[in-house]
Amino acid sequence: MATIKDIAKQANVSLATVSRVLNYDPAISVADGTRKRIFEIAQQLNYKTLRERSGHVAKERSRIGLVNWYSDQEEMLDPYYMAIRLGVEKECFQRQFEMVKLFAYNGEADQLRLGGLDGIIAIGRFEADDAASLSEDGKPVVFVDSSPDENRYDSVVIDMRKSVTEALDYLIGLGHKRIGYIGGRNVVNDKRVRDERELIFAERLGSSGLFAAEHVYTGEHLYAEDGYRLMKQAVSCSAAPTAFFIENDSMAVGALRALHEAGLRVPEDVSIVGYNDIAIAAYLQPPLTTVKVHMEFMGETAVELLAERLGTGRGIAKKVVLPTLLQRRDSCAAPRKEETEV
Repeated sequence: MATIKDIAKQANVSLATVSRVLNYDPAISVADGTRKRIFEIAQQLNYKTLRERSGHVAKERSRIGLVNWYSDQEEMLDPYYMAIRLGVEKECFQRQFEMVKLFAYNGEADQLRLGGLDGIIAIGRFEADDAASLSEDGKPVVFVDSSPDENRYDSVVIDMRKSVTEALDYLIGLGHKRIGYIGGRNVVNDKRVRDERELIFAERLGSSGLFAAEHVYTGEHLYAEDGYRLMKQAVSCSAAPTAFFIENDSMAVGALRALHEAGLRVPEDVSIVGYNDIAIAAYLQPPLTTVKVHMEFMGETAVELLAERLGTGRGIAKKVVLPTLLQRRDSCAAPRKEETEV
């Protein structure tokens, strides 16, 4: 029978680290890669908790398939989906569900190995065709970060419109009139699509007469290097924006570096608002104003919905919309007076 010592040896970490990670100690500071390695080793070794070994759980364990829209490499570069996955793993662990990671979804549902699973949690931007393929044998599916068919499938999403609007209203309230957008275009089923945040950005600023298409900068991905490159492009133009809404915090990290290299101060010269509130956001220089998304809770909620489906046979779909919070830190300020007069 696998022990914490076995996991610690394979993961090359201390016994205390393994114990605190597996018990989801919120005070522990450990790299995401290390956390991920510990969970994967625990699953490979079929590690059983004290509660399981004492016989207080049923012998039959539900097997949950996890389908992730991102590859492992992409997940490491953008912590958003990693945080959601950790939430799924945490709740599966607490409920004694066996979690099986199937693959990084590539749109070819016929390659899925779904046999023997009781249900599926799908993390990412899935469409109706994907949903139909995942549920073709009738097993329940819960979607996280998308809702391809809210009449049929459970889903967990955030209130995107409210969150983006609140961030933009904050910048407008500070007096900014030239507000830029930095983000990415997702590839869904081999088609490049605009992110919902970009659409809401254009709609909200358009309603105030402040939208300028030339101030929208998008790339292929949502990584720090993309934020760096797009911000360098943005500040090289005349009459550059005095504030930017950036699609995620990873891109904001790269954008801050580009501004520093250009000799522009944040927030004195340029204000920045990110999205997600990843762990490092509060420790950047300056601390990043960002939209806090309860990412791990999204994963936990997905498992709760699936557990309810399995336990009660509920036939009516539920769509859970979680709130966000604008974390106001030091990366935003009113524009200089001469900028407001342009």
